[in-house]
Amino acid sequence: MSTPQRGAEAPVTLFGPDFPFAFDDWIAHPQGLGELPAERLGQEVAIVGAGMAGMVAAYELMKLGLKPVVYEASRMGGRLRSQAFEGGQGAIAELGGMRFPASSTAFFHYVNRLGLKTQPFPNPLTPAAGCTVIDLEGQTHWGRTLADLPPLFGEVAEAWAQALEEGAGFTGLQQALRERDAAKLKALWDRLVPLWDDRTFYDFVATSKAFSRLPFQHREVFGQVGFGTGGWDSDFPNSMLEILRVVLTGCDENQHLIVGGVQQVPLGLWHHAPAENELRHWPAGTTLAGLHHGAPRPGVTAIARAASNELAVTDTWGNTRSYPAVLTTCQSWLLTTQIAVEEALFSQKHWMALDRTRYMQSSKTFVMVDRPFWNDLRDEGVKKGWPQMGMTLTDRLTRGTYLFDNGPDQPGVICLSYAWMGDALKMLPHGTQKRVQLALQALQKIYPDVDIASHIIGDPISVSWEADPHFLGAFKGALPGHYRYNHRMYSHFMQDGFAATERGIFLAGDDVSFTPAWVEGAVQTSLNAVWGIVKHLGGHTHAANPGPGDVFAELGPMALPD
Repeated sequence: MSTPQRGAEAPVTLFGPDFPFAFDDWIAHPQGLGELPAERLGQEVAIVGAGMAGMVAAYELMKLGLKPVVYEASRMGGRLRSQAFEGGQGAIAELGGMRFPASSTAFFHYVNRLGLKTQPFPNPLTPAAGCTVIDLEGQTHWGRTLADLPPLFGEVAEAWAQALEEGAGFTGLQQALRERDAAKLKALWDRLVPLWDDRTFYDFVATSKAFSRLPFQHREVFGQVGFGTGGWDSDFPNSMLEILRVVLTGCDENQHLIVGGVQQVPLGLWHHAPAENELRHWPAGTTLAGLHHGAPRPGVTAIARAASNELAVTDTWGNTRSYPAVLTTCQSWLLTTQIAVEEALFSQKHWMALDRTRYMQSSKTFVMVDRPFWNDLRDEGVKKGWPQMGMTLTDRLTRGTYLFDNGPDQPGVICLSYAWMGDALKMLPHGTQKRVQLALQALQKIYPDVDIASHIIGDPISVSWEADPHFLGAFKGALPGHYRYNHRMYSHFMQDGFAATERGIFLAGDDVSFTPAWVEGAVQTSLNAVWGIVKHLGGHTHAANPGPGDVFAELGPMALPD
């Protein structure tokens, strides 16, 4: 994918809406992201976390002539975690991010730079899925398009479209986003912020004219199976602003997977040598891996203000090093549970925002199978000529089941269950084998004539992100009234008004962004932090390529009164 063309037919991108800045254009500009004073070249700065946010920031700061020192307490890649099945000939389980909307243009800038291949993700009712099976209240429906399903499902889809139009003026809002008309987009979006910040997604749906004139069953179906990526009910308690951002920016459509696993992106940046004309200070061939002698430093246990007024970072083994700037990209809760952060480094308003971040639970269970047997066509019954199985949405324990075909003669992968919140917590006490058994029992009721277990090879893989002490949850889900907290975290890179004790430490990650759970939010906030660090160290952007902080006063998110 390349940067989209502007114009009337321009595609939807993650351009705002809270901060309509063209990050994709900024990082692709031939002038680069800025300049640092000569005395800063080669200076070390600390990056806490080797996920996508940390790796993008480290890569870009290296290009500018700094020496990023990356710390990682767990696995490189963060929640972009691709785990290979033993002996699986490339078969992988995507334990974290697995589907990436085409609107994530800054993320795909790095995907393209690394030469990685993508293909459409097998979401429900998409050609990549082959067919979709919806099982609700014991009744099973098969379809390749929405038209194949009973009228109820079409009514739900239409009601959702109408609700978006009546409650948010969706068409005009998205057209301004397509055209990258920042002034118009801000005017339309800023009007919605005070209207929907303190109201839930469910409130939006239930009080809309479109849904309120329909039976409750339509809301129930929308929650159970939804449209685009699947059911919405896990998000019903969230602020409606968060959902509006997702649908407005196309996060729930036109999604792709990274062939061979998305963890290749952060790991690829670790090993990638920028072009010689992109590097300042460092010789051609310099990589992050080379600057680190092959591996990141261990996890961080403390961050405090040093006597030199720099920031002292202490690692797992008690080693303390001082830096003029530190970027933390870990989940914000870790700043109070895993890392002893000196309280004076953040204002009390920022501590409130960091501590009030609310994470959503998520679990996945994967198995490897001998071949993509689900493509075998049925030779009898009412579904004669249809595949044995399809991408499956259900109200049963599994919720979402996804099928990954690596070729007719290659092992395939089934994500038996992808569940959030309460459905994820049902899996939390159980080991992987038990999770597989529970999932197979649920799927057997949908596919009584398919013996999935007979095709399973190798050991299954599962994850519960809330059980991992290095994450404590899968991603942020903002509750009503959380806009102010999000605003404080997102705008933290603008530090001119901060007390001296609070300067030099920066935040990035999808939980800092306005689009949590989407990797584009991690990329964009890391780029904000790059701008902030450059400015903090006395650098500047080029006049022909102003950065996010240069236009923040004009385009930054609106502030609600405290």
